[in-house]
Formats: sequence, structure tokens, C-alpha cells
Amino acid sequence: MSWKEFLEDITWANPEYFWLLLIIPVLIAYYIWSGKRKNAALQISSLSRFGKQQRTWKHYLRHSMFALRTLAVALIIVALARPQSSSSRQDVTVEGIDIVTALDISGSMKAEDFKPNRLEAAKSVLIDFIDGRVNDRIGLVIFAGESFTQSPLTTDRTVLKNLVKQINFDMIEDGTAIGDGMATAINRLKDSEAISKVIILLTDGENNSGSIDPLSAADIAKTYGIRIYTIGVGTIGRAPVAYDTPFGKRYTDMEVRIDEPLLTQVAEITGGQYFRATGNKKLEEIYKEIDQLEKSKIDVTEFHKKYEEFLPLAVLALIALGLEFLLRMTIFRRIP
Repeated sequence: MSWKEFLEDITWANPEYFWLLLIIPVLIAYYIWSGKRKNAALQISSLSRFGKQQRTWKHYLRHSMFALRTLAVALIIVALARPQSSSSRQDVTVEGIDIVTALDISGSMKAEDFKPNRLEAAKSVLIDFIDGRVNDRIGLVIFAGESFTQSPLTTDRTVLKNLVKQINFDMIEDGTAIGDGMATAINRLKDSEAISKVIILLTDGENNSGSIDPLSAADIAKTYGIRIYTIGVGTIGRAPVAYDTPFGKRYTDMEVRIDEPLLTQVAEITGGQYFRATGNKKLEEIYKEIDQLEKSKIDVTEFHKKYEEFLPLAVLALIALGLEFLLRMTIFRRIP
């Protein structure tokens, strides 16, 4: 460690003692004043005899005793302020959480009971959720009549958010294969070594496609220690859905049919929870609640220790006083 790094690491237990350093200029002023008083006053007719006298090394060292004594006082004051250095260690012992979001992109997600529609609202909230999960890997699965992985588990937030933005209704055939969406997400998590493995499944309908039963998929998820949070999106009653005609966009009301008993059972089997979102604000609140439920469980061991650093200063002060005493008793000793 360099001196600069060492000094930056120093803290002071008793910094109020630095006020005592104001004694130093007082001592210097008194030394100068008393020195002038002690100079002998002798009247002589001429200084010509002394003009060519060579000054000895004693002349240049005559103030060394005072300098050493003043240095010792300053060092003692700094030592009293108790300089301390510290060391710390932080050990992260376990991983974070692996999360896969399974997002329904079936045609019913065009309903505009959410603004601008269910899918765009879900994408917007998901992007905010991704921004908040800085310690975790996140993956993305989309499903309708079939399912596929839009993004494997990754910590690259920028790439993941771009892939979310690219999701649209024309990517796969229509339908609602909830079991297949779950199975694809499970496949992405089953080999994970994270301490917590989570699927967030968002849908607005009933399972009517695919080859895998959602409850069977839930049992498989439980086997792998995967927790599933299910979210049903859609208002209560009927929701407006836009469709194109030769005369422009038209709207029709669609009955909102969410298989809440199924989604609740899936969540319960895996130790998760079911949520119902009836609007944009409620969907945002649900993701925030899941975010709080699944905070990264990182065990951190913190160690801090302080070391007293006053001893070298005290030793230097004693050396300075010792040199001052030695000079006084030898070279500058006064004989009565």
C-alpha cells in the first residue's frame, strides 16, 4: 500500500485533539520573543574585529533543540487524536435467483381493457421489472398455440429488454397452450443451480391448445424446486377487442374468460401465488409484489477491523525528545 492510499484509509478516533496544535505557533512566538530578551547588550566601539569570524556548525544547530521539542509536542498531539486504519472483507456465499417469464401472446391479448392493449401493457411492466432485478438471471418464454424460448437465462438487461420489445402477435399460431408454456420455462430452469428458481406466467385465457396438461407441468416444476407465480389479466365481464375491416378499425366486446381455479392450483402446487390484474395499475402492483417476494437471497459476511496507528507517532516523539536531551547534555551543555 502506498503512503497516499494509507493516508486515505486513516480515520481519527479523537479529532478534537487537533485543536491543541494551536499551541505550536504560540510556542514559536514565545521562543523568538524570549530569545531576543536573553541576548546580552554590550556596548563596544567597533565590530571590525568580529566581521571576519567564521560561523561554526554550532551556530546553525542552536535552534535544533527547540525544533525537536516542538516536533515532539506536535507528534504527541497527533497521537492523542488516535489515528486508525481499517480493513474490511465481504464474502458473497450463494447465488441469486433465476427467473423465467412465460408470456401469453394469443389473439385475446389484443383486448383494450388495458392501455394500449393487454400485451403492450404486460411488456411495459415486464421491462420495468427487468430493470429492478440487477442480481438475477432472467429468461423469456412466449406461448400461444405453441411455445418457444424468446431469450434464455441472461444477465444482459439491454438484450433482454430489446427482445421483449420485439414480441408481437404474429410470431406463432394462435391459441392458449398454458401447459406448453410452463414446460418450456421449466426446461430452461431445471438444470439451474440458483438458490431460487421462479416462473412468472401471465395469461388472459383458458388452456385450449398444446400437448401438456398444466397441472402435470406444475408437478414437474415442483419436482425441480421451481416456484410458479401465475397472473390472470383481464377486466371483470367483457372487454373491447379491435379488428380491421375494409372500412377501418372496428370494435367488438369479448367475454373475459380466465381459468382462475387452474391458475390458482398451479401456483399452490409449486408454492407460488395467483394474482388477478384488472388494469394497468393493478398489473404494476402485482409485479412489484412479486419483486418483493423474490428478493435476491444473497448471504453476505461482512468483517471490519480497526488498527491503532498512534504508536509510530509516539515513538518518533520519544526519539525527538531523546535527541533534544542528548544535545542539551553534550554539545549545548551549559557550564555554570
